[in-house]
Amino acid sequence: MNAVPITDSELVSLFERGETAGENFHHSDHLRLAHAYLCEYPTLVAIGKFTEALKRYAAARGKTHLYNETITCAYFFLIRERMARSGDAGWEEFVCNNPDLLIWKDGILGRYYHEATLKSELARRVFVLPDKLLDR
Repeated sequence: MNAVPITDSELVSLFERGETAGENFHHSDHLRLAHAYLCEYPTLVAIGKFTEALKRYAAARGKTHLYNETITCAYFFLIRERMARSGDAGWEEFVCNNPDLLIWKDGILGRYYHEATLKSELARRVFVLPDKLLDR
Protein backbone atom coordinates (compact mmCIF):
# COMPACT_ATOMS: atom_id res chain seq x y z
CA MET A 1 0.00 0.00 0.00
CA ASN A 2 2.69 2.46 1.00
CA ALA A 3 6.48 2.31 0.73
CA VAL A 4 6.92 4.43 3.87
CA PRO A 5 6.25 2.42 7.04
CA ILE A 6 3.11 3.55 8.83
CA THR A 7 1.47 2.43 12.04
CA ASP A 8 -1.42 0.02 12.17
CA SER A 9 -3.82 2.76 13.22
CA GLU A 10 -2.64 5.01 10.35
CA LEU A 11 -3.11 2.17 7.88
CA VAL A 12 -6.63 1.45 9.14
CA SER A 13 -7.51 5.14 9.07
CA LEU A 14 -6.21 5.58 5.50
CA PHE A 15 -8.19 2.58 4.32
CA GLU A 16 -11.40 3.69 6.00
CA ARG A 17 -11.07 7.11 4.37
CA GLY A 18 -10.55 5.46 0.98
CA GLU A 19 -7.01 6.81 0.64
CA THR A 20 -5.26 3.63 -0.45
CA ALA A 21 -3.49 2.86 -3.69
CA GLY A 22 -6.34 2.40 -6.20
CA GLU A 23 -5.89 -0.68 -8.37
CA ASN A 24 -2.71 -1.79 -6.62
CA PHE A 25 -4.46 -3.45 -3.69
CA HIS A 26 -3.48 -7.10 -3.79
CA HIS A 27 -3.75 -10.20 -1.60
CA SER A 28 -0.76 -9.26 0.57
CA ASP A 29 -2.25 -5.79 1.09
CA HIS A 30 -5.52 -7.37 2.28
CA LEU A 31 -3.56 -9.51 4.74
CA ARG A 32 -1.53 -6.56 6.01
CA LEU A 33 -4.72 -4.60 6.54
CA ALA A 34 -6.44 -7.47 8.36
CA HIS A 35 -3.39 -7.79 10.61
CA ALA A 36 -3.55 -4.05 11.33
CA TYR A 37 -7.24 -4.24 12.25
CA LEU A 38 -6.53 -7.17 14.56
CA CYS A 39 -3.76 -5.19 16.25
CA GLU A 40 -6.12 -2.27 16.79
CA TYR A 41 -9.41 -3.90 17.83
CA PRO A 42 -10.84 -7.00 19.52
CA THR A 43 -11.45 -9.76 16.96
CA LEU A 44 -15.20 -9.39 16.39
CA VAL A 45 -15.03 -5.60 16.27
CA ALA A 46 -12.05 -5.83 13.91
CA ILE A 47 -13.77 -8.17 11.46
CA GLY A 48 -16.90 -6.00 11.40
CA LYS A 49 -14.92 -2.85 10.68
CA PHE A 50 -12.66 -4.61 8.19
CA THR A 51 -15.46 -6.19 6.14
CA GLU A 52 -17.50 -2.99 6.03
CA ALA A 53 -14.47 -0.95 4.92
CA LEU A 54 -13.56 -3.59 2.33
CA LYS A 55 -17.10 -3.57 0.91
CA ARG A 56 -17.00 0.25 0.67
CA TYR A 57 -13.61 0.02 -1.03
CA ALA A 58 -14.95 -2.48 -3.59
CA ALA A 59 -18.12 -0.43 -4.19
CA ALA A 60 -16.14 2.79 -4.73
CA ARG A 61 -14.21 1.04 -7.48
CA GLY A 62 -17.21 -0.67 -9.06
CA LYS A 63 -15.97 -4.12 -8.03
CA THR A 64 -18.55 -5.34 -5.55
CA HIS A 65 -18.65 -8.65 -7.43
CA LEU A 66 -15.10 -9.39 -6.22
CA TYR A 67 -15.97 -9.33 -2.51
CA ASN A 68 -16.24 -12.81 -1.01
CA GLU A 69 -17.39 -13.10 2.60
CA THR A 70 -16.05 -16.63 3.02
CA ILE A 71 -12.58 -15.86 1.73
CA THR A 72 -12.43 -12.64 3.73
CA CYS A 73 -13.51 -14.24 7.01
CA ALA A 74 -11.47 -17.42 6.57
CA TYR A 75 -8.25 -15.47 6.03
CA PHE A 76 -9.14 -13.08 8.82
CA PHE A 77 -9.54 -15.90 11.36
CA LEU A 78 -6.42 -17.69 10.09
CA ILE A 79 -4.47 -14.49 10.64
CA ARG A 80 -5.95 -14.10 14.12
CA GLU A 81 -5.03 -17.66 15.08
CA ARG A 82 -1.48 -17.24 13.79
CA MET A 83 -1.15 -13.94 15.65
CA ALA A 84 -2.20 -15.65 18.89
CA ARG A 85 0.38 -18.38 18.33
CA SER A 86 3.20 -15.94 17.61
CA GLY A 87 2.59 -13.40 20.36
CA ASP A 88 3.13 -9.74 19.67
CA ALA A 89 4.93 -10.12 16.36
CA GLY A 90 4.75 -7.07 14.13
CA TRP A 91 3.75 -7.40 10.49
CA GLU A 92 7.25 -8.06 9.13
CA GLU A 93 7.96 -10.83 11.64
CA PHE A 94 4.45 -12.22 11.21
CA VAL A 95 4.88 -12.48 7.44
CA CYS A 96 8.29 -14.13 7.79
CA ASN A 97 6.78 -16.74 10.11
CA ASN A 98 3.65 -17.31 7.98
CA PRO A 99 4.63 -17.22 4.30
CA ASP A 100 1.89 -19.72 3.42
CA LEU A 101 -0.73 -17.04 4.05
CA LEU A 102 0.76 -14.89 1.28
CA ILE A 103 0.13 -17.49 -1.42
CA TRP A 104 -3.06 -16.51 -3.21
CA LYS A 105 -3.43 -18.94 -6.10
CA ASP A 106 -3.57 -22.51 -4.77
CA GLY A 107 -3.15 -21.08 -1.27
CA ILE A 108 -4.07 -22.25 2.19
CA LEU A 109 -7.84 -22.10 1.74
CA GLY A 110 -7.53 -25.08 -0.60
CA ARG A 111 -6.84 -27.21 2.46
CA TYR A 112 -10.23 -26.35 3.89
CA TYR A 113 -12.54 -25.60 0.96
CA HIS A 114 -13.48 -27.09 -2.37
CA GLU A 115 -12.89 -24.58 -5.14
CA ALA A 116 -16.56 -24.71 -6.16
CA THR A 117 -17.58 -23.74 -2.64
CA LEU A 118 -15.34 -20.67 -2.60
CA LYS A 119 -16.63 -19.61 -6.02
CA SER A 120 -20.27 -20.07 -5.07
CA GLU A 121 -22.73 -17.22 -4.74
CA LEU A 122 -23.46 -18.35 -1.18
CA ALA A 123 -19.77 -18.03 -0.24
CA ARG A 124 -19.71 -14.52 -1.68
CA ARG A 125 -22.68 -13.43 0.44
CA VAL A 126 -22.11 -15.22 3.78
CA PHE A 127 -19.37 -17.05 5.60
CA VAL A 128 -19.51 -20.73 4.70
CA LEU A 129 -17.85 -23.24 7.01
CA PRO A 130 -14.99 -25.28 5.53
CA ASP A 131 -16.33 -28.21 3.54
CA LYS A 132 -13.23 -30.32 2.91
CA LEU A 133 -13.18 -31.34 6.54
CA LEU A 134 -16.61 -32.84 6.04
CA ASP A 135 -15.26 -35.25 3.39
CA ARG A 136 -13.27 -37.31 5.86
